[in-house]
Amino acid sequence: MSETGFFVRTVVGWDVAFWAMLGVVLVIMLAGGPTGGELAWALALLGLLGGTYALVGRPAIRTRKARPRHTYRVVLALVVGALVYLQPEAGFLLFIAFPQVWVFSERVREGVAYTFLIICGLAVAEMARSGWSSNVFIANLPWWSVSVLVSLVFGTWVSKIIDESEQRAELIRTLKRTQAELAAAHHAAGVVAERERIAREIHDTLAQGFTGIITLTGAAQALVARGDRGQALARLGAIEDIARDNLGEARALVAAFSPLGLDDTTLVEALQRLATRFESETGVRVTVSARTGDDRGAVLSTAHQVVLLRTAQEALANVRKHAAAACVEIVLSTGADGHAAIEVTDDGSGFEPTVLTHGGFGLAGMRGRVEDAGGQLQVDSAPGAGTLIRVRLPATTRGTAAPAAT
Repeated sequence: MSETGFFVRTVVGWDVAFWAMLGVVLVIMLAGGPTGGELAWALALLGLLGGTYALVGRPAIRTRKARPRHTYRVVLALVVGALVYLQPEAGFLLFIAFPQVWVFSERVREGVAYTFLIICGLAVAEMARSGWSSNVFIANLPWWSVSVLVSLVFGTWVSKIIDESEQRAELIRTLKRTQAELAAAHHAAGVVAERERIAREIHDTLAQGFTGIITLTGAAQALVARGDRGQALARLGAIEDIARDNLGEARALVAAFSPLGLDDTTLVEALQRLATRFESETGVRVTVSARTGDDRGAVLSTAHQVVLLRTAQEALANVRKHAAAACVEIVLSTGADGHAAIEVTDDGSGFEPTVLTHGGFGLAGMRGRVEDAGGQLQVDSAPGAGTLIRVRLPATTRGTAAPAAT
């Protein structure tokens, strides 16, 4: 047997079985067994077996150390043979001796070897007690053979079941470890992607602004050193303008990564709060509306609501940074086709989607998030014609459980 966890988990049961069987044999001997010196020897042998089990055998069930396991089984075979020689009814010990052989066996052949050792000790005891004759041997051979056969069949069968159980348990443990590793890998990949996105945003906005401030500060210091106060003040004014722009960029980043707040509100309410905050910060008018295609509507999972709200945040961040728009319209719609959609339209400067650079607008991250949710992203824009961003996600009909957010 390659694994022994079953025996370790059931050690208390083996304790009960062993001591109960030892008690049965003790009662038999005291009730009508050997007397005088033979009884003393029998009691001493029972004590030896009990002490060896308590001090050597039982700990070996847990530790699985080879020497204690072999030592206990040798003592078990010798004591059982000696007790059967003194009192034939001591053969009841075989009901615990044969199972214990397999308890302490790591391999099937090990159990087979000790099974034959015990039956050989038993045969020697019977022959010594009844006489060394072929008649005694032939008379006892059938039940010796049956005892060996039952022990081997039972032991190999149980060993196979235990091996299969341990293999399944190990498979389950492996699957759980693999699932945990995959979850950790996905989480790590998400963290890396989000960090890269934040890094790109900072590089495209704040870092460039700070570079300009450093350059203008150096120029202003040089002008002050030359006494050109007017030009120095002009440089300071430019520094102030860049600093204000950077402050706006920082606020935009904070807005984009702020908590979504969907736990105690609807998606429409969250969009309305987002629009109100954006309008107060930028002066750009933002309207939010919602419509459904029929009376049933649709029920979005929390994860899909997060995707739609993030889409609106990203779109408004793009408007703040690039569009120079006067108004923005956000429309949330659900329909009988089992999908929900959000559209963000602005009347800004627009752009050419086919020549969009990797670092601009954050559309690559938006598209990845939408596609991970099983949806589609559509971008319609042209220079001077504003921009339309549309996301379409699957939704469940009302009354169907939505998947939990992750």
